[in-house]
Amino acid sequence: MTRIEDAHAHTGLDIRTIVPADGIISFTLSPSRINRRCFANVDRNQYCLGTLLALVLLVGAATVDCQVNAAERPNFLIIMCDDLGYADVGFNGAQDITTPALDELAANGTICTTAYVAHPVCGPSRAAIMTGRYPHNFGEQFNLPDHHEMGTPLSEAFLSKLLQDAGYFTGAVGKWHLGQQPQYQPNQRGFDEFYGVLGGGHQYFPDKYRRKYEAAVKAGEKNITMNISPLQRNGKDVRETEYVTDAFSREAVQFLEKASTKDQPWFLYLSYTAPHSPIEAKQEDMDRFAHIGDKKRRTYAGMVYAVDRGVRRVVDTLKSTGDFDDTLIIFLSDNGGKANGSASNAPLKGGKRGVEEGGYRVPMFFHWPLKVPAGQKFQYPVLSLDFYPTLARLAGVAIPREKILDGKDVWDELCTGTNPHPDEMIYAMSHRSGFTDVSGRRNQWKVSRTRKHWQLYNVVEDIGETNDLSKQYPELLEKMVSDVEKWGRNHQMPQWHYFESDYQPWEDNKQPFFDGTFNLP
Repeated sequence: MTRIEDAHAHTGLDIRTIVPADGIISFTLSPSRINRRCFANVDRNQYCLGTLLALVLLVGAATVDCQVNAAERPNFLIIMCDDLGYADVGFNGAQDITTPALDELAANGTICTTAYVAHPVCGPSRAAIMTGRYPHNFGEQFNLPDHHEMGTPLSEAFLSKLLQDAGYFTGAVGKWHLGQQPQYQPNQRGFDEFYGVLGGGHQYFPDKYRRKYEAAVKAGEKNITMNISPLQRNGKDVRETEYVTDAFSREAVQFLEKASTKDQPWFLYLSYTAPHSPIEAKQEDMDRFAHIGDKKRRTYAGMVYAVDRGVRRVVDTLKSTGDFDDTLIIFLSDNGGKANGSASNAPLKGGKRGVEEGGYRVPMFFHWPLKVPAGQKFQYPVLSLDFYPTLARLAGVAIPREKILDGKDVWDELCTGTNPHPDEMIYAMSHRSGFTDVSGRRNQWKVSRTRKHWQLYNVVEDIGETNDLSKQYPELLEKMVSDVEKWGRNHQMPQWHYFESDYQPWEDNKQPFFDGTFNLP
């Protein structure tokens, strides 16, 4: 066992301890580079847990250095869930679902309590991460239908391509949803390796979905639903045998092991389909949540736990390959959980597809030993749009001048605890049948139009959007609605729609869902 007095040999710290009868240690230290893992073996019988935690927090605070030299070239790991509720992970307040691996990373990193994605549905949200732009600005307002001939425009340079061209080994595992035709697939958009599904989701048990797929093939169906089609590896069908979430974790581990043998940094985009429907979990994962009476919620919890198990495997691999300390990990959901489904977005209002906070405010954390402050909660807005310029800066990559970005480099603000988006508008827009939901947030104020009515909220004081202040501040409401309208009027026509019946109205009326959207009483 390692004694705290001996920590200098393992951490580079000069620590002299005095242990009085009450067990509280006073100490002096001279920090250099710390290997945090050394603390995992401290003899708990010798020193009280509270003292140990205080020591770890103080040492961490004393040694974090956010400055990144161009020569460091960190690895990047983005882990994303699909339709995960804001309150469905322990670090964000889950009471009935346990996520120990994610919670450990979050506790040793910075939790972003006010994190926003660019759209409250899957495909457009993912397009925003890869392009650094609101998807409305290049016609990707809607999810791609199965077997569509289009995809995220090839004119939009992906983050993966930027890093690949800069010498990064790149991999995508899991859900894609940005184009199914060959030219739009991951291997053509900057990823050296891909394993996963091209569509918007997939069934989870191979023995079940394979039978359905083979029956459809035998029946001569031409456009078989993609959620039962074979998974793909670099453009070729594969025969998967594992529960799909476990398969994605396995493939992530294999990518990391391969990357560790290369003399170059890497970028892995690990995009789980869980806990997106269908709600299917392994029995052993569900059994961990026997205390949850509702079967659908219990199954959902099992799906989330399967992700957590996978994250544990990924972290263990990073430690075994020696890459853990040199890797920035970002965790998030692509949008909010389904408001009337099995997810929980508490204390937020609304959920997936909507522009209430529950639709596009998501769980998120940043983790990077010695670089990202540990044990912190960052209260200011952080956007998924910010990933592109922030990661480019950390990689020492110059973004081409012609590249349009809607996010910004937030690294310095994240590290210093300052607001990266002061006085800036943060938008969300979701087209519905016959009307549009839209919102804009600036500082503490948020205007929101849902179900054809405009409201004004102070979302810092009223996170649940319960107290409409529009009648108290009519001039502020009018100004913010006007600013949102200016943003919306610059959008491109959608490249595709959910249903064939939607195409003609848009062609005839040129964005008809804007009719009346920005009118005030």
